[in-house]
Amino acid sequence: MPSIFSRIVSGELPAFKVAEDADHLAFLDITPLVEGHTLVIPKREIDYIFDMTPQALAALHVFAQRVAKSVQAAVPCKRIGVAVIGLEVPHAHIHLIPMNKVSDMNFANPKIKVADDRMRELATAIAAQVPGGSGLPTAAAVAPAAAPADPNDATLAQLQKLTQGLNFISESDAPLEAVSYAAPTGDLPNAQLLQLVGEPADAKVEKVELTQFLSNHTADNGVTGSVATANRFKALQMYLKQELDGVQVYRVGSGAQTHAYALGRDVAGRLAGFKTVVTAT
Repeated sequence: MPSIFSRIVSGELPAFKVAEDADHLAFLDITPLVEGHTLVIPKREIDYIFDMTPQALAALHVFAQRVAKSVQAAVPCKRIGVAVIGLEVPHAHIHLIPMNKVSDMNFANPKIKVADDRMRELATAIAAQVPGGSGLPTAAAVAPAAAPADPNDATLAQLQKLTQGLNFISESDAPLEAVSYAAPTGDLPNAQLLQLVGEPADAKVEKVELTQFLSNHTADNGVTGSVATANRFKALQMYLKQELDGVQVYRVGSGAQTHAYALGRDVAGRLAGFKTVVTAT
């Protein structure tokens, strides 16, 4: 089964790309330690970085050097930290992390939430700084954008308050992001759902009941390790069930990481809720 990174390389999944050549790709980490946290990968899938041939390993680091220079030029920082962990995704990759202090490199730190608009801005700024050019097609440095949110969308505003600072905890933490989509009335076939949320047309869709999906997060002794945080998840769950019709969690994709969308219809007929990333290796 292809890794999550191979699916990005093939175009099956979107990414905030910053640089590319025939053999390598660099894109922003969607669960970053700091803004500008970038992943550099070989396009050829190989699990363990030190199983690469000496020539391929050297070429990966030369490419990473170009990307690191562009990240440092675009993101204010003292240095670009370099890390290879190799446990999260079975596809060799290098972390490039803008750092102003040593603790910026601590992978035990909570991951930050960066809005899609800011991620697009960062990707574009970094790509513009790559020595010799990013190698990306024109206007292809960012993931597909959803339609802009309605500033008068009261449901979305409330969801943004309820999800602020919350992370879905699996094998990697991922922020909850409030979403709202204009959608046709009636039943929503998987093909229409995938088009609406900007996922590949052939992606696998699995439906999960909301209470089951959040059960480890709403429990007082659950994965959050905090009764206060568990209570926030309970409040979010209650809001979704009471204020939205037909709430359902859709897990999209397959492999180590899947996207999850908790969606129901609000009084205006929009599909609203939150999205996040689930990691299971």
